Amino acid sequence: MNQLTQQIDNIFIFIVAISVFFLLLVTGAMIYFVIRYRASKHPKASDITGSTTLEILWTVIPLILVMMMFFYGWDGFQQMRNVPADAMVVKVTGRMWYWTFTYENNRKSDTLLVLPVGKNVKFDLQSVDVNHSFYLPEFRVKQDVIPGRTNYMWINTTKEGVYDIMCAEYCGLNHSYMLGKLKIVPEKEYLEWVKIPEVKPADT
Repeated sequence: MNQLTQQIDNIFIFIVAISVFFLLLVTGAMIYFVIRYRASKHPKASDITGSTTLEILWTVIPLILVMMMFFYGWDGFQQMRNVPADAMVVKVTGRMWYWTFTYENNRKSDTLLVLPVGKNVKFDLQSVDVNHSFYLPEFRVKQDVIPGRTNYMWINTTKEGVYDIMCAEYCGLNHSYMLGKLKIVPEKEYLEWVKIPEVKPADT
């Protein structure tokens, strides 16, 4: 797991932890007041004097927490959008209903994306038909792929293995079949693979 992936995970864990804490706090307070001030013990309602201290606390504390979430998330977003200068570039083209990958030497492959381990990789994202969304679950990143414009995202291939590629935007009848594989291999194996030209079917 690379640093960016770990940071994204930490952001989600932080937000979920805060949400669970306040869920339990509010639920516990509701249960307490229902029991403490039930009609059988307090048949006659009475006014409760407000507290300036409490008003300040439950305004300031949520504000601080929300700003922490914002800045923590913004820092992660900035890292996702700032591509390292040494990144290799792969062009990703979405179409109904598969992905095409074009490498810097014009080698192309459909569905299978092969990358060398230990590299920063920038994806230039384009669509030839409808909206798609290029999604790499293992790396916690996805980006919309829009007709008529080029979008981008990047990853660092820190670990060898085979990972899922998905489309996270409903793009038509066979959207659920728009799957692929990312295969991260040693650089020597990648160089052998990338130099082999692809033989494409006649109808594509």
